[in-house]
Amino acid sequence: MDPILEAMREDVLDGDQESVEDNVQAALAADIPAGTILTEGLIAAMREVGELFEEGEYFVPEMLIAARAMKGGLQLLKPHLVAADVQPAGRIIAGTVQGDLHDIGKNLVCMMLEGAGFEIIDLGTDVPPEKFVEAAQHEQADIIAMSALLTTTMPNMKHVISALETAELRQSVKVIVGGAPVTQTFAESIGADGYAPDASRATALAQSLLGLA
Repeated sequence: MDPILEAMREDVLDGDQESVEDNVQAALAADIPAGTILTEGLIAAMREVGELFEEGEYFVPEMLIAARAMKGGLQLLKPHLVAADVQPAGRIIAGTVQGDLHDIGKNLVCMMLEGAGFEIIDLGTDVPPEKFVEAAQHEQADIIAMSALLTTTMPNMKHVISALETAELRQSVKVIVGGAPVTQTFAESIGADGYAPDASRATALAQSLLGLA
């Protein structure tokens, strides 16, 4: 691997955002293609972060710091990816469902998905079903990712799926759900396509649903 990309990978693992950004600039100055910087530098690093989390060597704080460092580098890289017509792995709409204002878990999932090469449209918190539907139509989304931290707001996940069915979008978009009180059984009961207990497995789930893993 190019030493600049190897340094970038290490910087992401260390959560050193400033160094990640410096190495993105250095890689661009060295005429390394934007797509290569993305896949061999940033995405490779976040894949390793996910593995370290699965192995119990990284915890949520470390994963969050690494994801923020990656995001800093990605922001610099994005205009070059667009110019090179590098296509995202897929387009994902994310949001915390109506009545729920919790966003830390959702934000981490969004950063991990972005670190895996997905384009993320983050609708924020307290998102009503019609806003999910409108975004799915407008953005031609591949996946809708919903979060809930309160048991009282979990039923709103089903309302979103029902709204997608009414709008005749359910067949064209996958739905994944997560959040502390959410379970695999609940996900199945509301007709979701998948459930992930954490940000690392949300990434693997999204890749699996789109045939990327």
